Amino acid sequence: MDVMQAIRIRRSVRSYQETPIPAELLDRLFEALRLAPSACNYQPWRFIVVTNPETRTRLAAACRNQAFIAQAPVVIVGCGFPAKAYQRMGGSGNSVDIDVAIAFDHLMLAAAEAGLGTCWIGAFEEKAVKEILGVPEEAKVVALTPLGYPSEPGLLRPAEESRRLPRAQVIAFERF
Repeated sequence: MDVMQAIRIRRSVRSYQETPIPAELLDRLFEALRLAPSACNYQPWRFIVVTNPETRTRLAAACRNQAFIAQAPVVIVGCGFPAKAYQRMGGSGNSVDIDVAIAFDHLMLAAAEAGLGTCWIGAFEEKAVKEILGVPEEAKVVALTPLGYPSEPGLLRPAEESRRLPRAQVIAFERF
């Protein structure tokens, strides 16, 4: 499968099988995270891999009770260190959210290519997630994703074109 195929089949999966993910496949996905670019190559991140069922259940509760998160055999939590990120992103602010987002996108596309589902989780109580996982104060929890085999066979398939905006609405040439 090429990268465009992975882009076309990636979905937000909200129902998972209990099937464990082979260690070799997890290693490949972790490499996708590790190799992601970041502003100035600062790599201001740390990714927490959660497999403990009790911890996954607690995380699901901290994610506004999205129970499906705990169904997946793995949950990845993307943390960033704002002080270690590039500090002049767009002239103000830092790059930490973007850096972690790029790494998560690498993970999600590699997962789709391998037949695994993910779901970007941005609805969570950061303080609770930090307490559950022992995340230090100076780190920011940017996002979480469950990771596992979708419970519905064939869920990972090309997107319906009708659900995507036409190019003319999202792409401009030379000027806005």
